[in-house]
Amino acid sequence: MKFLIDECLHTSLLELAPIAGHTADHVNYLGLASFKDWELMKLIVERDYTFVTNNRLDFLALYERTPLHAGLLILVPNAVPFLQRELFRAALDDLGDRTLINTAIEINYRGDKIDIREYFLPQE
Repeated sequence: MKFLIDECLHTSLLELAPIAGHTADHVNYLGLASFKDWELMKLIVERDYTFVTNNRLDFLALYERTPLHAGLLILVPNAVPFLQRELFRAALDDLGDRTLINTAIEINYRGDKIDIREYFLPQE
């Protein structure tokens, strides 16, 4: 799987993908930080990225209008880098080597536990 990590998330998330057997790029390192969400979405689809973001509402709306995509991971709370890494690591562990075609996964804290919710997007 090839992840693109949004500018709202820490660059240290890049280190976790290769450990799980995946690749990752960060919006900031690709010079895309000034892109509008819809411009970024076009690139995500063209390059077959699974997008990782904290921007839940905007990207849910964009993905709902995208008939075919490589997946969306949403780290729900706006958290410090350590907690972002913990959530992303949990998502990577949950994913294993499967693909996320037309799938969204939300990773959130419920009390002191990590909760992972998966659903199809666009919804059928």
